[in-house]
Amino acid sequence: MDADVERDIGADVETGVGTGVGAVAAADSAADAVELSKGPNTAVQGAQGGPAGPAGSGIMALSLPYQVVAAVALAVAGVFVCVHLAMVFLHVAPSNTLTKRHGQAVDDWIYPEFEQNWKLFAPNPLQQNVSVEVRAEVVTAGDGRRTTGWIDLTAQDAAAIRHNPLPSHTQQNELRRAVDFYLNSHSDDDSPNGTRGHLSEEYMRRIAMLRLDGLASLEGADVRRVQLRAVTRPVPAPRWSTENNDVTPSYRDLPWWKVTDADRPDGASRSRTDAAGQSRGEAGR
Repeated sequence: MDADVERDIGADVETGVGTGVGAVAAADSAADAVELSKGPNTAVQGAQGGPAGPAGSGIMALSLPYQVVAAVALAVAGVFVCVHLAMVFLHVAPSNTLTKRHGQAVDDWIYPEFEQNWKLFAPNPLQQNVSVEVRAEVVTAGDGRRTTGWIDLTAQDAAAIRHNPLPSHTQQNELRRAVDFYLNSHSDDDSPNGTRGHLSEEYMRRIAMLRLDGLASLEGADVRRVQLRAVTRPVPAPRWSTENNDVTPSYRDLPWWKVTDADRPDGASRSRTDAAGQSRGEAGR
């Protein structure tokens, strides 16, 4: 009797212990599954005992020295952009107190890389077309000395630019800049203002000779003198406008200039050849 009772009690104890161990094992498995479903980082942090949180991104993901370098670079770029925008605004804005006081600083910043050829709030936009024409005094074997008619150099550039998706900077601006250079360095009676005035005359002559050299009508002719003029033609009012403006062109004739060997397209190479020949002659003596 006593032996049977002890066997029953032992069996009950073993059954209870096994059931408890199985329950604990099942609970541990369920907890592990929940941790894995939340993500590997959460599971690892939970295992290490630390709090779970989102990972850093952007600049915050960098180390402290790199964060400082990136912040300084962004600050410098932001300051440069703000200063550049302010300088461009002052350059294109109408004359004001700031531009009168700091005009030289603005020009030093803008020219030549950031030059602007338009004006903000322009009170009088351009309403005229300005073209540059040239004529030449030439000597030919058959006709002797004669003067050509006026040749429209601006029309040549316009024809080269039209329907050209990538026109050259020379075709767009060479003549305009040359005339501006001349007018800004000469008085109203065409007297040069110092060295820049003489340089502008040389520049105009060489542009004229470069353009005349490519004309078939002057092939074989010796160009002795050239003359340029600026022709200003007001833009007529549109058909729907009631404005009645005068469209008569005005002319400014520049002086006749004698052509030198340095003005001709092959003048530079010719000058070098002459100089080399003179040097050889002096060495032979």
